[in-house]
Amino acid sequence: MSADFLQALRAIVDKGYVLTEPFEIAPYSTDWRGRYSGQPLCVVKPANAAEVAAVVTACATASIAIVPQGGNTGLCGGATPIGGEVLLSLTRLNQIRAIDTDNNTLTVEAGCTLAAVQTAAAEAGRLFPLSLAAEGTATIGGNLATNAGGVQVLRYGNTRELCLGLEVVLPDGRIWNGLRGLRKDNTGYDLKHLFIGAEGTLGIITAAVLKLFSRPHATATAWVAVPTPAAAVALFRRLRGVIGGRVTAFELIGRPALDLVLQHIPGSRDPLEASSPWQVLIELSDTMESDLNAPLEDVLAAAIEAGEATDAALARSESQAIALWALRENIAEAQKIEGLSIKHDISLPISRLAEFIARSDAALAANFPGVRIVCFGHLGDGNLHYNQSTPAQQENDAFIALAGAVNLIVHDLVHELDGSISAEHGLGQLKRNEVLRYKSEIEMDMMRAVKKALDPHGLMNPGKIL
Repeated sequence: MSADFLQALRAIVDKGYVLTEPFEIAPYSTDWRGRYSGQPLCVVKPANAAEVAAVVTACATASIAIVPQGGNTGLCGGATPIGGEVLLSLTRLNQIRAIDTDNNTLTVEAGCTLAAVQTAAAEAGRLFPLSLAAEGTATIGGNLATNAGGVQVLRYGNTRELCLGLEVVLPDGRIWNGLRGLRKDNTGYDLKHLFIGAEGTLGIITAAVLKLFSRPHATATAWVAVPTPAAAVALFRRLRGVIGGRVTAFELIGRPALDLVLQHIPGSRDPLEASSPWQVLIELSDTMESDLNAPLEDVLAAAIEAGEATDAALARSESQAIALWALRENIAEAQKIEGLSIKHDISLPISRLAEFIARSDAALAANFPGVRIVCFGHLGDGNLHYNQSTPAQQENDAFIALAGAVNLIVHDLVHELDGSISAEHGLGQLKRNEVLRYKSEIEMDMMRAVKKALDPHGLMNPGKIL
């Protein structure tokens, strides 16, 4: 990196926010899982969209690639440098720009944490429903760049469906102002959707207009033991049939996932006395004051009688509900403590989930005796986190080296059952080659054409997705 280029960056951003020392750069250089690491030329932390645009222009002039990064909580290496890029951290773009309660919209900068966005909505008497375990660190720009899902997609949709408008710095340094809070705008291509889920490969999201909703005034939460994934699907069908759109979340948790939480997360305890191979976490909510526990109890009683469930525990207080959710939300942290695993973030039609689990479990057990399968996720929207490792630490490194063979079994079956190999985590570095096996040449040609049109010199987050 030339001294002139470094000086140009420091002329744009206060010199205290151009980081070059190894100890300063280190926290930005490795992904959350510790799987990917790369050495950027420097880390630049602009304060606003104009500074982002000026940094991008300087990089384009010097033909230096850029890696945008938010909270660095991604799971596929999408915000991790490969080496030799400028890492552009957006965490200083953290302003709430506007709240419009009549329009039910919130305009925020990309560096706002998801928790800060939720708080701003709550203070305005509204709900921003995106919710995930890393919300205290994950930024809304990263959520948009990966089209994050979380636990309430079932009722509210994923991040793409929660966004009405964007402000984006394009690869040539121009700022596109698409911050429109319109629910109807049929004036050609809906350009914001190019950037949502693009992982920073087409431009850098600097702000967004987000949808807000009425806050719920009644909730009910239950932890339910079920004998099989097929029984969980049957319970979900029964629940939706009786309670309908008030079902906010329906999470599936396999026993190995729960056991890791009980082992590694202090204060955790099993809500039920008898061990069950599978459990589901259910949340209902209503914007009206109502008793949701009674209809939930009725549904669960009918499910137990029908053999779809074997036991249940209902939260009788907010603290009990929080404790139940902690068991689900701490699975990823417990896995990280346990060590590396081969992770799959897959989506399937809900009607095919049980078949997938049965067939994939059997195939993996046959090919990799002793494999531990940690399966959990958002059954209500068809998204499973399906991860493999070996319990014996000394054997796990050798197993991780077989990731290609494991992926082939899992992803081929997902494809056969009309699913997707990436539901909410993106492709990043982890699946950029894997996707070539499952997307058609026509799809890949269209994606490459969009990339070439917007980023002809390939400077935006190279080595990710494509």
